[in-house]
Amino acid sequence: MVCPLCGTRRARRGCPALDKQICAICCGTKRLVQIRCPTDCTWLLSAREHPPATVVRQQQHDVGLLVRFMRDFSERQSQLFFLIATFLARYEAPELQAPLDADVAEAMGSLAATFETASRGLIYDHRPASVLAERLTAALKPVLAEAGQGAGSAFERDAAAVLRRVEEAVGDVRATDQANRRAFLDLLGRVITTSENASDDSDEPEDRSRLIVP
Repeated sequence: MVCPLCGTRRARRGCPALDKQICAICCGTKRLVQIRCPTDCTWLLSAREHPPATVVRQQQHDVGLLVRFMRDFSERQSQLFFLIATFLARYEAPELQAPLDADVAEAMGSLAATFETASRGLIYDHRPASVLAERLTAALKPVLAEAGQGAGSAFERDAAAVLRRVEEAVGDVRATDQANRRAFLDLLGRVITTSENASDDSDEPEDRSRLIVP
């Protein structure tokens, strides 16, 4: 039986989330990123207890990139970066039209321009051209508005700087994996999922950041 996900390799593993047989490669690479694995999945439990060296290296690489993107941030800017990254990793587009990295970059750029204008005392809503970027922008706006409630122009400047950095980060990650049009979003998915799993197994408060950095 051929794996229904990749369409090339033999399906040897029973996937409880899809109720289908899939190949080991798709199981390992799409687990918790594209596949909503149940917590009692034997393959998931085994991977958590004994992650292969390639997975560990990937996690270290991913976290290292995020740390580099936040290299000169203040505490508030770092928290904003965490907030935006978590939002992007969890974002579910309406009508099952998942955004690509290009949509994320466009949305971050338009929101950054809006905050930059606001910090100068002008109100102008910069809107992205693509529909997916526009939907993403509309969903993120209230999240940022709540985070910056009562903070004034200082928050607007911080938000603009962080959004520009996210826009830059999308380009940097895409440059390392040009074939993957969701390279940046996949990276966030891997890091956020890993950190959420770690938080679920700990006694840390729920309102703490879900991103783990060294």
